[in-house]
Amino acid sequence: MQTLIQGAGAFLWPLGFCSFLALYLIIERALALRVSRVAPESVVKAVFAGQLDQVGAADGESVAGRLVQRWKDGASGEVLKAWARHELIRLQRGLHLLDSIVAGAPLLGLLGTVAGLATLFPEQGLPDTPTLTRGVGLALSTTMIGLCVAIPSLLASNWLARRLEILSSRLDVLVEALEARRR
Repeated sequence: MQTLIQGAGAFLWPLGFCSFLALYLIIERALALRVSRVAPESVVKAVFAGQLDQVGAADGESVAGRLVQRWKDGASGEVLKAWARHELIRLQRGLHLLDSIVAGAPLLGLLGTVAGLATLFPEQGLPDTPTLTRGVGLALSTTMIGLCVAIPSLLASNWLARRLEILSSRLDVLVEALEARRR
């Protein structure tokens, strides 16, 4: 492990930053995309049962609760759908950064690989053993760290995207149910 870290050289800093940022985004979005924070069962049941007066201020902390409140305030049709889209965009916050880390971490690793291999070709002759070892170490370490950051980030990004898709569908059904109540 120590050899891996030492071998990465200066590329360890941006790759480490990507790693910590990805971890933060994954945890923060996983907490934000909980069903209880977006579309609690109590709000959904109240809408389908026609008991909208039971959706109170405490439910206003959830996306579904805010949509019901907008409906109570008179928003309907395209206006209510626009509010739902606005809420979905808020739920996507930070996911573009996670996607950038998924794409950028392997590229940083590849840049480290190229930098490591570039040290293997001095102006004259073959490199000495320490130069060869340092260059190959940089090349392999940065590639491995870049992939170790990107692969879990990719898996988490896909999981969060799927979670968002499920919640989006749930909110679409909720908006349609609210619209049916208005008609």
